[in-house]
Amino acid sequence: MLKPLMAEGAYPSLDDLGCDPYAARILSAAYSTSAGELNASLQYIYHSISFWGANDERRADLLKSIAINEMHHLELLGKALAKLGSAPVYTFNPPHLFNFYSTKFVSCSRTLRNMIEDDIMGEKYAIYGYERMLPRLKSSTLRSLICRILEDENVHLEALKSSLEGLSC
Repeated sequence: MLKPLMAEGAYPSLDDLGCDPYAARILSAAYSTSAGELNASLQYIYHSISFWGANDERRADLLKSIAINEMHHLELLGKALAKLGSAPVYTFNPPHLFNFYSTKFVSCSRTLRNMIEDDIMGEKYAIYGYERMLPRLKSSTLRSLICRILEDENVHLEALKSSLEGLSC
């Protein structure tokens, strides 16, 4: 069984979070938008299967291990949204039931190299989004969560950059 690719260290407890619609709106972008954890999870699984089909099990396993960690991020953000008083629905702005997430955001590149390049770009967007989120969050618990997720995203980015080396077009 593959282990998630992640940084060392524990994630913070979410026990002290309470109702905060403002914070929920901020977190929702990382949850289920085109640059969010749901999209990242689906994209990494799709790309992992593509690499598996091309008999590149090393890269397939790398992408799957990143997907596993992104799913954990999705779960943590969903739990945070629930604690903040928002239903963890897959919309751009939970708890509102409109503007639902769409798989049209998953990269469907046809070459393996382009898939890794798209994944690198996705990690860069995620890192940028999380960094922009930090100063807007008042809760030290949420800031700790985002900082811990950022550590993982940077590990993913470096692994993807290394994986790109030696990959033909």
